[in-house]
Amino acid sequence: MKKLILLSTVTAFLINCNKKTEAPVSKAETDTVAIAEPVIDTLGPKSFCYLGATGKDSVFASIDDNLGTITGKLAYKNNEKDSSTGDVTGFRSGDTLKLTYEFASEGKKSKRDIYFLQKDNTLTEGIGDHKEEDGQSKYADEKKISYKDGQKLNTADCNIVNKALK
Repeated sequence: MKKLILLSTVTAFLINCNKKTEAPVSKAETDTVAIAEPVIDTLGPKSFCYLGATGKDSVFASIDDNLGTITGKLAYKNNEKDSSTGDVTGFRSGDTLKLTYEFASEGKKSKRDIYFLQKDNTLTEGIGDHKEEDGQSKYADEKKISYKDGQKLNTADCNIVNKALK
């Protein structure tokens, strides 16, 4: 029995000797540069404003991009023709915004497809033949849309664009 008690005591002593002593974790110094940098939200909606002018005609666009789903407002302010203002909804496909423009012009509501090529800080409107389908004007053939001669819109101050869209 004495041997068992002695053996237990020696074992307990050896186990306690082998335990590592943990040093207290020192506080890392805070990096003031990292704290001063703004947090960039890559998942939230992104808002962009555009303005295009040809002669005395203007186009205003306010676009919100939420992970490829596009919403916003668009207004064509024409000098000697009827103007139109309305909402755009759609999606991003590569560098193309494929939108449906719901607008009021000449006292009636209309819908039409409108595509924009987005490169750098510009939107270029797609030009192509349209066909009527279910009360909406759609591009007859998406492969034949040309962006070469389309209306060009450049980034603009959102305060100016939003005033024009009201």
